[in-house]
Amino acid sequence: MPLECAAPQCELLVRQVLVLWDVDGTLIHNGGVSAETYAMAFEQLNGDPPVTPPETDGRTDYQIMRELFSANGRTLTDAMADRLFQALESAGAQNAPALRERGGALPGAIAAVSALKDEPSLVQSVLTGNILPNARVKLSAFGLDRYLDLDVGGYGSDDMVRANLVGAAQRKARAKYGVDFDEGSTLLIGDTSRDVEAGLTGGALVLGVATGKTPEHELRAADAHAVLADLTDQVLFMKTVRRLLPLAPSAVS
Repeated sequence: MPLECAAPQCELLVRQVLVLWDVDGTLIHNGGVSAETYAMAFEQLNGDPPVTPPETDGRTDYQIMRELFSANGRTLTDAMADRLFQALESAGAQNAPALRERGGALPGAIAAVSALKDEPSLVQSVLTGNILPNARVKLSAFGLDRYLDLDVGGYGSDDMVRANLVGAAQRKARAKYGVDFDEGSTLLIGDTSRDVEAGLTGGALVLGVATGKTPEHELRAADAHAVLADLTDQVLFMKTVRRLLPLAPSAVS
């Protein structure tokens, strides 16, 4: 239920549904820059680069770095863990020019987030394993940040377990908009089976999009509530979102 709010403008702030976008592989392709960012952070912490590259899909930054250390026969000490997010933020900022040069928004992504921004009953943000500063770098590189309320996203800097990021985002959105968002009013859009698992475990409906490495049949097998090949068909995308979420009647079909 909405929180009490006496100010006249509060009615304009109320949103009934929450959409959380995965970033890498769903909204953007990073051109391999993400892997380089993890490797750079590893080198900052260890003094030498990794030999074995990082595995990134569907994991939080902490999980990726912990597994990267293990794969390279190193131990992520408590002292290193305390500096981990700082190292990742520094590496992400240094790699921002390479991201703009080699990465890009995926086909249909900008149109999709733009269409949802016009929905009067909806607030949209992100659910990503990236820490907040690096998510902001990735989204702003391609103009996607203007459509998203990044204040209420779920990030790898909130929790090391991806499924817990759903609740983190819901709590932030409730604090800002005065609405309780639950499984029936929260939609996670992602491109991997790990995204599907995070949404189902964390308390969200899930729309799988086969825009990354995971094919449609695997997203369906993971029990996504709906699956699309990509985001290029805006009519189909909006019909699918409207089928899953209770959008306001005044929303554009």
